Amino acid sequence: MSKKENFESIYRQYSPGIKRVCFNYTGDELLSDDLLQETFIIVWKNFDQFRNESKISTWIYRIAVNICLTSIKKRKKEIWVSDGHLNSISEEETYDNTKDLNFLNKCITELKEADRIIITLVLEEKPYDEISEIMGISENNLRVKIHRIKKELTEKFKQNGRI
Repeated sequence: MSKKENFESIYRQYSPGIKRVCFNYTGDELLSDDLLQETFIIVWKNFDQFRNESKISTWIYRIAVNICLTSIKKRKKEIWVSDGHLNSISEEETYDNTKDLNFLNKCITELKEADRIIITLVLEEKPYDEISEIMGISENNLRVKIHRIKKELTEKFKQNGRI
């Protein structure tokens, strides 16, 4: 398989998850598209230098996290979910959990930067060992953080009368 074919396969496999990570960091659809593109430009440029010391997904997610953190530091302001995103789901949809999912998404975007990425990776069903490697923390520390994040999100749901 050529470098191009291998890269395209990896892009198809990982871009949806990376896009969600970028969106949960920024809360902005266009900015998350830019960060996704920037992530895969770096992946492409450094593809030959990947040493297989970790999973390729771990390497790509780590690149995405670093790009998101750099982007946030440059802006030096908190970015919230855009009204357009929250209202993009039609009121006519009859799923009972639609409003709860929207509220959960809003709550996630209000978390601290590191907590947003952790919970997003948990929701992506990444294994804890991979998340801890991406985040550069121990697995035990990760478990504590996940517990605290879940507790914080649960509290927000309680305060809003959703539980």
